[in-house]
Amino acid sequence: MIVVFGSINIDLVQRTPHLPAPGETVLCDGYDLVPGGKGANQALAAARAGASTAMIGMVGPDAFAESALSELSQAGVDLTGVGRSTRPTGCASVHVAEDGENAIVVSSGANQTVTANQAPDSTFTPDTTVVLQMEIPLPENWAFLHRAHGAVRRAILNAAPAGLVPNDALNHLDILVVNEGEGAEIAAQAGLTTISLRDVPAQLARQYDLTCILTLGADGAIVASRNDIFSVAAAPVTPIDTTGAGDTFVGVLAAGLDANLGMRQAAARASLAASLTCTITGAQTSIPTTATIDANLGHLPKIETLN
Repeated sequence: MIVVFGSINIDLVQRTPHLPAPGETVLCDGYDLVPGGKGANQALAAARAGASTAMIGMVGPDAFAESALSELSQAGVDLTGVGRSTRPTGCASVHVAEDGENAIVVSSGANQTVTANQAPDSTFTPDTTVVLQMEIPLPENWAFLHRAHGAVRRAILNAAPAGLVPNDALNHLDILVVNEGEGAEIAAQAGLTTISLRDVPAQLARQYDLTCILTLGADGAIVASRNDIFSVAAAPVTPIDTTGAGDTFVGVLAAGLDANLGMRQAAARASLAASLTCTITGAQTSIPTTATIDANLGHLPKIETLN
């Protein structure tokens, strides 16, 4: 069972020739309103990958709420932990350039009213994997993680967007997923001196006795624990829209581990799924199902042991 504690948004997606520079106005043909939010994306990715999944978060009293929850509901995600706030449903403005790169501005809205107390004690069981991000009030994140510590099978934090992660929170984690910027910030907070960002996963893994995964976009990821360090490539694709790729990686990784796959196999499936996400526009619309992932196992990314 996977329980995702995090954000739920509606995304306003605009596809542009290029990302606007400061002060620049860029015209585009139209826009789409689609479900999003890092928490909801990761819950959907886990559910589509075959895991029994529950979402804990908040939406507003507005018409966007049902749209924001539509894909989760269709995928069978348990939404009993989703509350209604007096604040509007979170909304992200997503600009996607022709080369697939994106820039995102998030209006948090109802996500700022999420509390750890929304989760009943029955949430935290030895069969549960909890997944967190950093788009809700961070004190509530750490309160939820404190409740989970010692009571759940594993705790995964995707430290995105970048921000302060206290030492006691890091000590309560089993898996930390970061990109290069997020990893550098956490390493600096921890007082670690690194020769290269590629050293960050191993150093954080040793410092906090966890598994650290550094995602590298088109270069795949580096996975480090106390006993193992390896790289996993990205599947060769032509990117159309990278929105949601990182969330897909986290959700599919969690689903793989929940299904008792080893870390190497789970990371390879997660990398493949993230790559497939980049071939379709949109965040949740692009997240692959188990059937799609399995149909592409011939492109399963290569694993390489690192020294």
